[in-house]
Amino acid sequence: MKGFWNRCRLIVLVWIALPIALIAESPRLLLFAGSASQPPLEEAIQAFTKKTGIAVDAIYGGSGYVLSQMKLTRRGDLYLPGSSDYMQKALREKLVDPRTVAIVAYLVPAINVPKGNPKGIRSLRDLARPGIRVAIANPEGVCVGAYAVEILEHNLTAVERERFRKNLVNYTASCAKTANAAALRQVDAVIGWRVFGYWNPRKIETIPLPAAQIVRIGYIPVAVSTYSRHPKLARRFIDFLLSPEGRAIFAKYHYLPSPEAARAYIGADKPVGGEYRVPREWLPR
Repeated sequence: MKGFWNRCRLIVLVWIALPIALIAESPRLLLFAGSASQPPLEEAIQAFTKKTGIAVDAIYGGSGYVLSQMKLTRRGDLYLPGSSDYMQKALREKLVDPRTVAIVAYLVPAINVPKGNPKGIRSLRDLARPGIRVAIANPEGVCVGAYAVEILEHNLTAVERERFRKNLVNYTASCAKTANAAALRQVDAVIGWRVFGYWNPRKIETIPLPAAQIVRIGYIPVAVSTYSRHPKLARRFIDFLLSPEGRAIFAKYHYLPSPEAARAYIGADKPVGGEYRVPREWLPR
């Protein structure tokens, strides 16, 4: 009889331990993401997990910095940078599967200022006025920083660029920190993305750039990492982002769904994606 009860206890313990073991071993996706997409991406992750039961852990930061982290740790199931520049780098270094690359949404650069625009900034040249404090993202590892430099190089004279650099008080480490610099009134203006104003409309205002000053349209790509332990599940997450439900989440935050929509917003035909080599003088010392 004693042996019988011991066997019963063993069966009960196994039945208790089995669900715990299954939960512990449930696959989780690891996503390395540029923070240019952070607000809608966080909402999309929640919706995807609720729908599928698949958890997604996201690491946000500058697109170049999170790519380096993925490469260094040799971990991660998905890479989602804030622009084409870093996806091209990931492809060259064979860090993502080229068959899985897809475009989630499109972005347009703009000037972002604290709500109320206390310094009355209306144009790119206003950022070179004496006494204006400006910030851009670090162009060494943050995509919107490279876009900012490209715009300044194409539109300001050498004298104006030098004045701008004198006003440059901060190189931020990500898109999120660039937007926060304006929201927290740490600076009078940043050169960021148009969507920053929709991230925090109570604290950020967007000053659109004239069509002539916009060099190219950005986009947010995604791909399965070559380090992925769960490539099929990672592909499911990409499919969700591209589904009507996923696209609706990005549309809620005013991300543009197509190149045509971006060109319509700008009012001109502009190149989409591509890469830009940042001049050495713009790199932080």
